[in-house]
Amino acid sequence: MNLLIQVFLSLTTILVCSSLLLHLPSRLGKPGEQLADSLCQAPGIDFLLAYFMLLPLLVGSLIAGGGGAIAALIAQFSTLWIWIIFHELINYKSRREPKIFPTLSRIVGGWRNHLAVWITLLALPCFWTVRFVEIFAYPPLTWLVGLPKYQARDWVNVSRQKFTGLVGYDLIWCLYCDWMTGVWSLGTEMLRNVESFWCPIRFYSEKKCDNCKIDFPDVEEGWVKSNGEMSDVVELLDCKYSQVKERSWFGHKSR
Repeated sequence: MNLLIQVFLSLTTILVCSSLLLHLPSRLGKPGEQLADSLCQAPGIDFLLAYFMLLPLLVGSLIAGGGGAIAALIAQFSTLWIWIIFHELINYKSRREPKIFPTLSRIVGGWRNHLAVWITLLALPCFWTVRFVEIFAYPPLTWLVGLPKYQARDWVNVSRQKFTGLVGYDLIWCLYCDWMTGVWSLGTEMLRNVESFWCPIRFYSEKKCDNCKIDFPDVEEGWVKSNGEMSDVVELLDCKYSQVKERSWFGHKSR
C-alpha cells in the first residue's frame, strides 16, 4: 500500500477513535466530569488541541515529508466530517429544531456561508502563534518588568458544548469560535500591558486613536498626547509604575 495512503488511514483511524473517546468522561460520574472540565480549559485544552491539530501534521511530515503533512491534513478534515455526521446521527431527534448554519445559509446563500466558514480555518496558524506567544513570550515579562500574571484558564477555555441545541456542524464551529475568542482576548489583554508600559504615547493620527481605543482604552485613559514632550512621558511612567509591583495597563486593576 502507498505510504501516503497508510499515513492517511492510520491517522484518520487514530483521530476518529480519539474523538469518540472524548465523549466517555461525561459518562463516568464526577471524576469523569472533572476530567472533562480540565480538558476544556488551559492548559488541558492546549494539549488536547495540539494533539488533534498539530501532532498529526508533525507525524505525517516525519514519516513522509510534505506529502505526509498533506495526507495528515486530509485525515484531519476527514475526522472532522466523520465526527460531525456521527454527532448529528446520535442527535437525530434535533434535526427539525432551529440551527445556526441553515439559518445563515438562508440569509446569505448556502454555498457562500459554507465556503466562508471553511475560509476561517486559514486563521488557525495565527491563533496558534498568539497562543504560543502567550505561553512562552509573555510570562518572562511578568518576572522581568512586573507585568501582571494571568490565569490562562479564565480566558482560554470552551463551554458552548453545554448550550442546548448545538449539534454537529453548529457545535464544532461554535467551539472553534469559543477557543479563538479566548485566545485573542487574552493576547489583547497582554498587549495592552506591553503597549502602555513601553510606549504610552498617543498616535499622531486621531483616526487611528479612535479606531484603537476599544482594544487599547489607555489611548483615552492616560497616554501622552502626540504633541507632548518626552518629559511628559517620563513623568507619566513614574506616576503609573514606580510605586506598584504589578504594572498593568492604566485604569484597570490586574485581573
